[in-house]
Amino acid sequence: MTTSLTGQPVVPAERMGDEPTVPTLTELLALRAHDAGEREFLRFGEWSWTFAEIDSWTSRLAHRLIEVDGVRTGDRVAIMLPNVVHWPVTWLAVLKAGAVAVPVNCSYQRSDLAFVLRDSGARVLVTDAERAGLVAQVRSDDDALADLRVVDVADDGSEPFPDTAPPAEIEAATLANLQYTSGTTGFPKACMLTHDYWVRLGWTCAAATALNGQDVLLTAQPFSYMDPQWNTALALTLGAPLVVLPRFSASTFMADVRRHRATFVYVLGSMPTLLFKQPPAPDDRDNDLRAVLCSGIPVELHAGLEERWGAPWREIYGMTESGVDLVSPFDDAIAVGSGSLGRPVPTKQVRVADPADPGREVPDGESGELVISGAPMMSGYWNRPDATANALRDGWLHTGDLVVRRPDGGIQLVGRIKDMVRRGGENVACAEVEAALERDDRIVAAAVVAVPDDVLGEEVKAFIQLTEGTPADRATAQQVLERAGNQLARFKVPRYVEFVADFPRTPSERVSKPALKARAASEPGTTHDFARPRS
Repeated sequence: MTTSLTGQPVVPAERMGDEPTVPTLTELLALRAHDAGEREFLRFGEWSWTFAEIDSWTSRLAHRLIEVDGVRTGDRVAIMLPNVVHWPVTWLAVLKAGAVAVPVNCSYQRSDLAFVLRDSGARVLVTDAERAGLVAQVRSDDDALADLRVVDVADDGSEPFPDTAPPAEIEAATLANLQYTSGTTGFPKACMLTHDYWVRLGWTCAAATALNGQDVLLTAQPFSYMDPQWNTALALTLGAPLVVLPRFSASTFMADVRRHRATFVYVLGSMPTLLFKQPPAPDDRDNDLRAVLCSGIPVELHAGLEERWGAPWREIYGMTESGVDLVSPFDDAIAVGSGSLGRPVPTKQVRVADPADPGREVPDGESGELVISGAPMMSGYWNRPDATANALRDGWLHTGDLVVRRPDGGIQLVGRIKDMVRRGGENVACAEVEAALERDDRIVAAAVVAVPDDVLGEEVKAFIQLTEGTPADRATAQQVLERAGNQLARFKVPRYVEFVADFPRTPSERVSKPALKARAASEPGTTHDFARPRS
């Protein structure tokens, strides 16, 4: 596989289902260093590094990990860093050493960090001075972590070592990551992801976007989450640069897109809504964007997002467990505002199964659980055979997402099986109520949860973040409920409304509802009760 500077896609759409021509991330980096060595690979702020520079640096660091820290094939090396160049460098170096990377969320505190280090069995932790105190506390509190080696990236000690890769045996099936899920329900589980997983993800997304070596990719999510990692795999597939921002900021994101002349971005969660609710600017369309992938494009904003920034937005659906499963083609204009998650990529098969009888596929138009098989796919959950058996049944991943198959063959999300309010004899999908509320220009974001009710079992409560200057009073609550009531069945309209300044979020920018409910319990705000006659 060679990169393209002619404007032609590196991976043509018709080859999306082919086997990637390079089986591992480490071989892919070596290839790029050979055929595109002097081209830019990673850009952080005003600093950038070429493919050849990163290849040499990661080789030296891999040798250091082996010779100084005693890292052996299959050992786990944790990475707890913010969005700095040392994150992808450490990741690729760990893989070159034949070891397994364990990304750690920088927002973790003592219990979370201790759990991940113990659960993964990490022998080495690469971090920085800002987190050194926390790491020292965790090690001193837990005898099982006493032998954990800590490497400070301020001086990684790699300079004296060879700049050629160590002779580790790495294959497509070699484990690359223990990628911990967001942990919205209790402690997180680690998905076992191979080199093949990452290479296929980069290959599939290259074909879906029709990108080439002249493109510029940009990401703003934390590198400990999987999206900047698959963006790195995509950049390696294309031979194109990846721009990494320190964090996502709705007020400056599009300015950064313009400044870096980015042609491709991936966003998800609340990001599109937060971007659209920024004040319009005369230079909104003054950018180089030509492709935006998004997970969860707000239906009512879809056309407006494209019009405002002058680039096509398309849905992509996947999970940490499965990489990419569904995508909407960029040449399918009918997808705009349809709410469709897209169609299966060629390497995936999907079914819409009856949650009560997973062996039965429901008819088109009837809601059921989305179940998926094919590649890429995790090998299972680390140290969780029961959870693996529950999620992967006869080769099919049970996603927990409720969907319907549309007449056009697309898949439309209804909600999460576990993210429902059971109000009396009715089931209320929280996602549907949240979408209705967020169509109100006064609302930045909304999160709907179930609260106990003596008569109905559960009632609907909405936590709402308002735009700046909107009064957080009962009159506003009444108005937003009346507006939502024009779109929802009466039993779906929230009874309770609580205004919040912000939301606790997972690394994937989803609202952490357990954390939200815990915060509301420990620091209760004003809850407006709009009781209605029982029905």
